[in-house]
Amino acid sequence: MNNSVQLLHHPFDAIVDANSKVLILGSFPSIKSFEENFYYAHPRNQFWPIIEEIFEVTLKTNEEKQDFALQKCIALWDTYATLRREEGNSSDSNLKDLEPNDFYAFFNTYPNIKHIFFTGRKAMEGYKKHFSDISIPTTLLPSTSPAYAAMKREEKKRHYQEIRDVLEK
Repeated sequence: MNNSVQLLHHPFDAIVDANSKVLILGSFPSIKSFEENFYYAHPRNQFWPIIEEIFEVTLKTNEEKQDFALQKCIALWDTYATLRREEGNSSDSNLKDLEPNDFYAFFNTYPNIKHIFFTGRKAMEGYKKHFSDISIPTTLLPSTSPAYAAMKREEKKRHYQEIRDVLEK
């Protein structure tokens, strides 16, 4: 049985304000993130649990997560604004006809961002393909998706600690 391919537009805004210093970029929201209208919403995605451990906080609601990110000068967004994906499949390998967000306008609006972290290779490759001339330092982090089980959570956490290190510089 073939699932239909859907044209999708990013369903929610970036979490960002004028104080943001670090931008964390995913590729595009998962189906569960679409449903929850929030970043990294799949219950098995390790992003928020790892962030909670690194910063020693407990974040129960999406509002608490958003407030925390802004308080810590962390912006969250995704590389792609629109794309096509087969219905029912959130995998990055299922993303086609990718159109990036406008990072020139984004960084003009938020000039205090000093580092970009990618939560997976697809996010990084798309950004670098279209915006290689932007001179903000970048770091590739391992995916926190439940689909990426090749790396243990403790190892992922060690990589994500760099977010805090950059913020404390």
